[in-house]
Amino acid sequence: LLIHLLFSSRFNWSELTPLGLWGRTLGLQTENSQFLLEGMPFRIFGGSMHYFRVPREYWEDRMLKMRACGLNTLTTYVPWNLHEKERGKFDFSKNLDLRAFLSLAAKNGLWVILRPGPYICSEWDLGGLPSWLLQDPEMQLRTTYKGFTEAVDAYFDRLMRIVVPLQASIYKKGGPIIAVQVENEYGSYAKDPNYMTYVKMALLNRGIVELLMTSDNKNGLSFGLVEGALATVNFQKLEPGLLKYLDTVQKDQPKMVMEYWTGWFDNWGGPHYVFDADEMVNTVASILKTGASINLYMFHGGTNFGFMNGALEADEYKSDVTSYDYDAVLTEAGDYTSKFFKLRQLFSMVIGQPLPLPPMIESKASYGAILLHQFISLWDVLPALLQPIKSEFPVNMENLHLNDSIGQPYGYVLYETVIFGGGHLHTRDHVRDRAQVFVNTMYVGELDYNTVELSIPEGQQGFRQLRLLVENRGRVNYGLALNEQRKGLIGDVFLNKTPLRNFKIYSLEMKPAFMK
Repeated sequence: LLIHLLFSSRFNWSELTPLGLWGRTLGLQTENSQFLLEGMPFRIFGGSMHYFRVPREYWEDRMLKMRACGLNTLTTYVPWNLHEKERGKFDFSKNLDLRAFLSLAAKNGLWVILRPGPYICSEWDLGGLPSWLLQDPEMQLRTTYKGFTEAVDAYFDRLMRIVVPLQASIYKKGGPIIAVQVENEYGSYAKDPNYMTYVKMALLNRGIVELLMTSDNKNGLSFGLVEGALATVNFQKLEPGLLKYLDTVQKDQPKMVMEYWTGWFDNWGGPHYVFDADEMVNTVASILKTGASINLYMFHGGTNFGFMNGALEADEYKSDVTSYDYDAVLTEAGDYTSKFFKLRQLFSMVIGQPLPLPPMIESKASYGAILLHQFISLWDVLPALLQPIKSEFPVNMENLHLNDSIGQPYGYVLYETVIFGGGHLHTRDHVRDRAQVFVNTMYVGELDYNTVELSIPEGQQGFRQLRLLVENRGRVNYGLALNEQRKGLIGDVFLNKTPLRNFKIYSLEMKPAFMK
């Protein structure tokens, strides 16, 4: 198979680089089932790496490793919930400096396929949508609901000021962006037939001129189409006829695998996912043999820093782990794997030209064991640092009057009320996602999706404090339940069939200032 690829499918792209095609005006086009870049035949050999999951100091190292593997294109999502943490306040600085990231890709000879959402999935909290959208009780995410489109319009107004000048075919000032994706896997959601057209026009009306693409798995492919955008497909196993299926939804267009899954993500409590390197490389070779273009998702996964992990909710709720290692081509730390060297060998044979040498492996430091000799109890912290919100009823995290009225996006919330006896505590499944229950300072149990009731011990005569410390373990990022991702207590909790009232609510968002 490799010999066949070497002699019949060579594609030398060494001269087709962002800096090598300065002054370009055509960009990426499709013609007769192939891509053309500035009028020359082109195949996309891409890899996904997300700037927000990799420390800025390591961006260039990972890009050089992409080039050394034989790739010519970098793909990245853009996380709305990091760039607009508070409504109307945008952050494109430091590790969120998208302009610097894209410019660095161009410097290192990589084209870019940008995936700006607004929804990105990506095992990222709420699929990249800001949690403050859920303050609206009628919110319909990923639709043309006015409250959603107004927020998207404001975000795109700001985002496209960065993106538009970095497009490949902007005359004499072209950047590395050769394609822009319209939303993400909408065929698996498909709640509004007008929505994809809205997102497409939101891009075009703000100056996007490059090739538009959509991205879906096979089952969602026909439902995620939008006129004027090239449909691409996502998978890990190459089923017979899968790539030919693209011909049934669009005629005479190049075939592109937008997400070839090199591994998979992990859930808390489950094993680390491992995808066999030989099986992966053989599948990539089979895809390349068809003449298709490919993007490796992920080339380098990185880390879900902070509280930004997503979750799944199919048969049961499962939150994703902090690591986004993904069993990808590079490890979470950016080190080589056997997948890297096997892919490098494959791509070098397809290209037929020597590849850049892989960068040296970075040295690692050993910090040894750290013993923590001091701690402070949460109960000692509360009166000294935090002012509670007082409410007759429980209030979900997003609707707490905090952070200039955008609510609390992540972390923990402590709900405290007074009880005058013990008995049967029942949540009616209103805990999101897990509550540690205390009477005064004594731990009495835990409540979550599976455990919805608890026995509260009787105490001596008089009142006691019932405290529920509720943890947001990550909002679901995929599926049809996005509108139901409010966290904390989302409804009444009952003691002996009587709803609890008169709460003191403490926000434990774990911001740096609080930790300091």
